[in-house]
Amino acid sequence: MQEKKAINDKLFEMLNQAIAREIQVSIQYMWQHIQARGFKGKIVGEDMKKISITEMKHAEDIAEHLVSLGSIPTTKPNTIEVGSSLKEMLELDIKAEEEAIKLYKEIINFAKEQDDLATKRLFEKILLEEMEHLQLFENYLVD
Repeated sequence: MQEKKAINDKLFEMLNQAIAREIQVSIQYMWQHIQARGFKGKIVGEDMKKISITEMKHAEDIAEHLVSLGSIPTTKPNTIEVGSSLKEMLELDIKAEEEAIKLYKEIINFAKEQDDLATKRLFEKILLEEMEHLQLFENYLVD
């Protein structure tokens, strides 16, 4: 019984880390969308806005899953870093997506070890979207 509680506590902590991250980037990308300047900034900003909404949906999906497992989701985001230039914004966004990908792979592996198919599938879906976000941000930074 104690071992199961420890496993659940670890999973709950990981899921709350994911929620805090999703809330962070949802706000971060929306603020960047609003502040992006110039022709390229407006184009990139529209994608930031779309991704921001996707990230909030990720937070919602993870929070609903966490509640279904018997825990309470965090309401506190990780540190939000907007940046002052489009280049800096994209660098911050790439860093955030790389951190998410690392964390989500850890969650998938942990879920696999625990035979937790629901968590595994949820994060495999989210991971694919995060990888697409990373690729898009990297492409904008190169252009």
